[in-house]
Amino acid sequence: MSDTTYGAIEAGGTKWVCAVADAEGRLLTTGVIPTTTPADTVGAAVRFFRRHGPPAAIGVGTFGPVDLRPDSPLYGHITTTPKPGWAYTDVVSPLRAALDVPVGLDTDVNAAALGEWRRGAGAGLGTLAYMTVGTGIGVGVVVRGRPLHGLSHPEFGHIRVPRDAEADPFAGSCPFHGDCLEGLASGAAMRRRWGRPPEELDDARAWELEAGYLALAVVNLTYALSPERVVLGGGVAKHPPLIALVRARVAGLAAGYPAVPALTDPRAMDEYLVAPSLGDHSGVVGAVELARDALRDAKESA
Repeated sequence: MSDTTYGAIEAGGTKWVCAVADAEGRLLTTGVIPTTTPADTVGAAVRFFRRHGPPAAIGVGTFGPVDLRPDSPLYGHITTTPKPGWAYTDVVSPLRAALDVPVGLDTDVNAAALGEWRRGAGAGLGTLAYMTVGTGIGVGVVVRGRPLHGLSHPEFGHIRVPRDAEADPFAGSCPFHGDCLEGLASGAAMRRRWGRPPEELDDARAWELEAGYLALAVVNLTYALSPERVVLGGGVAKHPPLIALVRARVAGLAAGYPAVPALTDPRAMDEYLVAPSLGDHSGVVGAVELARDALRDAKESA
């Protein structure tokens, strides 16, 4: 049995979850670091891995937007985030320099999608989409084992969805777009609209409205990318009736088109739109997989 270990970071805007996994990807230990200043947060992560290794490679799934283009001078930087003090922060170079190991990087939601694709709800499928609904909204997509990149990474939280101003006079909370999906349906938007955080909301109107916006997002995602399964995660998605409400709305919006079971058969819909199999560990498990990939790539290019 190999004694190789891998490091993983789920780098969120509130906390960084650090973990060490064994050669098979099983989590051995975890730790939580508050997200304060970049220097203090990265420094605490370095100390965590020095205490537990250091590992052979580290994978980082970070909040964004983040530059993932290897040929870019800003590769590895969180870019235009509204989080104070974090815009244009390099998260890769300090880890690589301090620990002298390969570092794999992707968005936090792409990492979660990768974790579910390899070890959770997407195992055995060709394509998977993971939508996280928490303080913000993001979507990660995995195609044949690789997270989807292109011009940048998916920014699905900022798609435009229709808003009925009479039914929902809230103008949206997104500082860039107002009433985009994130501006209407994120946890931050729910707090501003209703005056309470989602976990304290028991108003059926609030959750019907939320389900309507998320169903529009799922239908748009289905029509645009045709994933074989959609995982709905994040803190807001933990509200017990929400996924069932979204499923019902998706079926209505799809209106039988196209005629595939996932959109027309309630039993198939239950298997198409699902909660994360890995629970709260999707992101950190995916970061372990990023570390495994980074070490493999480093060996192949040596």
